[in-house]
Amino acid sequence: MHGPTPPPPLPTDQLRFAMPPMHESVEDERRHRKERLAGALRLFGRLGFEDGVSGHITARDPEYSDCFWVNPFGMPFRHVTVSDLVLANRDGQVVEGRYHVNQAAFTVHAQVHAARPDVVAVAHCHSVYGRALAALGELLEPITQESCAFYEDHALYDAYSGVTVDAEEGRRIAAVLGTHKALVLRNHGLLTVGDSVDAAAWWFVSMERSCQVQLAAKAAGRPVLIDHRQAVATREQLGGDLVAWINYQPMWRDITRSEPELLG
Repeated sequence: MHGPTPPPPLPTDQLRFAMPPMHESVEDERRHRKERLAGALRLFGRLGFEDGVSGHITARDPEYSDCFWVNPFGMPFRHVTVSDLVLANRDGQVVEGRYHVNQAAFTVHAQVHAARPDVVAVAHCHSVYGRALAALGELLEPITQESCAFYEDHALYDAYSGVTVDAEEGRRIAAVLGTHKALVLRNHGLLTVGDSVDAAAWWFVSMERSCQVQLAAKAAGRPVLIDHRQAVATREQLGGDLVAWINYQPMWRDITRSEPELLG
């Protein structure tokens, strides 16, 4: 016997699937980037990436391409709202906002932005597992699907010179980053970039988790590496900024629904 005939499938054009928005004006795009920046900062705070006053996410202004929105110095990530964000020029001078900027961190961000005009956002925090991998001076290995997104697309900055306060050090970091999406800063932490705030934030979250998995796997035994061909193929499928943007959307929806005041 056959059961009742199931309903016909819906046309795919009637199904919802979020894609990066198009903006009709520079003001709309600026507001969008600031909202995403405030949301990413709150998520980073929720995930425990904050460590004192260390850690920043910057977003390039869509009109003034050598100015960058950034979290205010000394404000907890989980308290940041859109109206709290600070706009600083490439020299770290505040041009809009009410707060100071962490000059040491901003120096690196400004040089990365200058070297990579394709990059909208840069994320750097002193997260626990990122620092642990950085202390070993190691790169991520292709041992999971997620870590393959970084395969041959991240680098090790194999030096440590204390708190970065000069532009030359920032330029060296930017040079080692090259065209990659991420860096392991030896004895320091992680840095990721993206063509949107969403992408840069997702790469940081995913990289931090990949560090955690690699450290746990090596503590337990000898991880089995995914072979080069499969690692490259997986990176080609999962390693683009659009995929990162899509992966980030559940986190964005969560933070804006649970903490809508961040948009104020």
